[in-house]
Amino acid sequence: MLAVNDTKFQPAVFLLTGIPGQENIRVWISIPFCLMYVISILGNSVILFIIKTDPTLHEPMYIFLSMLDITDLGILLSTLPTILSIYWFNAREISFDACFAQLFFIHLLTLIESSVLLSMAFDRFVAICKPLRYDSILTPPRIAKMRLVTLLRGMGIILPLPILLKHYRYCHDNVLSHSYCLNQEVMKMACSDIRAHSIYSFFATLASLGLDVLLILLSYVMILKTVLSIASHSERLKALNTCISHVCVVLLFYMPEIGLSVIHRFVKYFSPLVQTVMGVVYLLVLPLMNPIVYSVKTKAIRARIIRVFVK
Repeated sequence: MLAVNDTKFQPAVFLLTGIPGQENIRVWISIPFCLMYVISILGNSVILFIIKTDPTLHEPMYIFLSMLDITDLGILLSTLPTILSIYWFNAREISFDACFAQLFFIHLLTLIESSVLLSMAFDRFVAICKPLRYDSILTPPRIAKMRLVTLLRGMGIILPLPILLKHYRYCHDNVLSHSYCLNQEVMKMACSDIRAHSIYSFFATLASLGLDVLLILLSYVMILKTVLSIASHSERLKALNTCISHVCVVLLFYMPEIGLSVIHRFVKYFSPLVQTVMGVVYLLVLPLMNPIVYSVKTKAIRARIIRVFVK
């Protein structure tokens, strides 16, 4: 009988949140969000199309870039339904199952993106530090194995999260502070003992994103060491210029990711507006900036985009 009473008061949905205090102008706020989605989807799709249709771009660097674009498109499609539903129709409710599915795909794709950024750092390391062995190291079969390992690692780490969350009991107001579901927030809504879940999430983050950051940093230390040993100043600049795009994307990815994770785990009182803005940067700005950064800084991509639109 007690168990029946527990489930009687358990809410059936989570409530998502838009920009706090701006509910009256939510339709106007939806305009920049729509523009971000349209530009991001078009930009990533154009780069994917160019890489796929141009045989000269079927190289490891551009294959990894296409993987990054596919991941960005997946993140955009994962968040689009809930964000636009809030700002267009003020539809804040999301069912438990839909919320768990959304957070699974968001965290899975985020982890895959981190792995892709690590692969791109490895690509730059081999290209600059081991140029004569580049073709023998980054062979098509090896790249295919890297893609498979990236997917399996992400699935293995993230899959337990929604399974554990589904077995918890929820009895709070269940009001989330973002327009989408995140594991860090949803687990705090549970009335059950979440210590095991929290410990697993923390160590999973360290073993995945933390390890990726460390390896990327190590790659660039080795790259910098090699570049500084080059005698010619112009060749140093040329070598570093091939890494600038990747460094910019790495900073855009990890800074909001780490900042948002720290806020949810360790900061009890924080401005809801700043938290919302960081959430937008975390999931929407990177897919918007990736095609812009690589179009501007990558000569081969820029030349083919100009050729497509000039025709």
